[in-house]
Amino acid sequence: MPRRVRWCGFILACMSFDFRLIYDGYHNGASNMARDEAISRMVSSGRQLPTLRFYGWMPASISLGQSQRIRTVDEAACSADGVDVVRRATGGLAILHTDEFTYSISLPIHHPLAEGDVMTSYRRIANAIIETLKRLGVHDAGADTVAKEDKAKGPVCFEAPSDYEVVGGGKKLVGSAQWRRVDAVLQHGSLPLYGDIGRVCRYLVGAPEPERVRLHATTLSDILGRPITYEEVATAWRAAFADVLDIHFTVGDLSEEEVRDATDLRDSRYGNDIWNRRR
Repeated sequence: MPRRVRWCGFILACMSFDFRLIYDGYHNGASNMARDEAISRMVSSGRQLPTLRFYGWMPASISLGQSQRIRTVDEAACSADGVDVVRRATGGLAILHTDEFTYSISLPIHHPLAEGDVMTSYRRIANAIIETLKRLGVHDAGADTVAKEDKAKGPVCFEAPSDYEVVGGGKKLVGSAQWRRVDAVLQHGSLPLYGDIGRVCRYLVGAPEPERVRLHATTLSDILGRPITYEEVATAWRAAFADVLDIHFTVGDLSEEEVRDATDLRDSRYGNDIWNRRR
């Protein structure tokens, strides 16, 4: 029998959803974006279960939103520090991926968790992220609409939250972006674990002063006042998503076909100047 779940004031009748969970380790920027898209393609075709992927970045990488100008990046500073530059398929602003926990969720377009418009499905996933953070000790974690004057106007994603992005301690804590195609929904996002949230400003042209970013965004360890590990977050994230979204996870890996597709996408798109310098 389906159970009825109250979510954000609505009643949602649902069965438990079968998902694949991938603990995918650390990859460079082009490989990470390629692997997300390869998984999304396979999920949308029905050849794989809806998939939640956990991953990290090595080396550190700047990712630009799909429409963001490449001139936003200080390429000399990135090169000097060994920081990758990659363009996402999703929108939004620049993120420095380092010392963070990163997730992606891939759904067929007609999956119940993808129902509605971008903001509806975004809020649904945000609700599970909020529960993750509360289980980790961020008791005031939440997400809501943001006044127009409070939204970021510069190139930095973590300068200020967008609508329904997750905040804690009054500051932006998780940055996410969604890509909806005819047959699929891909959402990925970043939770900074520790370090200086203002570091991103070194690698961008026209960025605000680092202190401005620190005023509006934070890391999980800063909120908790203690060290936090990737593994601790992964455990809480899996449990919260299972409970809030009624998901049953089976741990797996990318298939051989997904690995081949990701390699092709890395070489032809995400690791290619034609894509990364297209704007």
